[in-house]
Amino acid sequence: MNYQFDFAWLATYWPVFVDGIAMTIRLIVVGGVVGISLGTFCAWSRALGPAWLKPAVVTYVELIRNTPFMIQLFFIFFGLPAAGFRLTEVEAATLAMVINLGAYSAEIIRAGIEATPKGQFEAGASLAMSPIQTFRHVVLIPALQKIWPALASQVVIVMLGSAVVSQIAVEDLTYAANFVQSRTFRAFEAYFISTAIYLGLAMLLRFALLRLGHVLFPHKRAAR
Repeated sequence: MNYQFDFAWLATYWPVFVDGIAMTIRLIVVGGVVGISLGTFCAWSRALGPAWLKPAVVTYVELIRNTPFMIQLFFIFFGLPAAGFRLTEVEAATLAMVINLGAYSAEIIRAGIEATPKGQFEAGASLAMSPIQTFRHVVLIPALQKIWPALASQVVIVMLGSAVVSQIAVEDLTYAANFVQSRTFRAFEAYFISTAIYLGLAMLLRFALLRLGHVLFPHKRAAR
């Protein structure tokens, strides 16, 4: 039996894919910005923060980095309501992405901070900067400069991992593919298109982040 490829259904269902793409982009934009901010705070806490804060941050980072993203998502969406915290599907997915990216980006950023020469701290102190000012203006920028390509790659990985949020009925790109194949029974075509879109999104996101790195760090010599 020869399989006959048929993409004629796209004329009817392309808006479903557009909505799925929009939701995926929304999740990664919010999750990326807030997740990297959380990761920056955690990196500061582990590298330069007060001793009393480090155990909590280490526990969070190790817990998230050593458990599956899907379990984290299910715990937030299905588990937290038992404790009185009810979130919508999109809120739960966004929170899961923030928490996941925060943990991974914390270790990446911490590596950049720890690679900063000690003389940078002394230079900040000599200019009468406070510790926070020294961190923001003298330490953080060079640290991000060093690890930006790795951080960009991690954001892309989290975007691709967001495909599992369809398991809690978030109407992302994977949800769109599942919906279309359930209506048309054209599984190959539906998942072929979603695969191609994910590939395009990953390449565009990586390119955009690396270009952003060139804007933020004009003297950057890191990987292209």
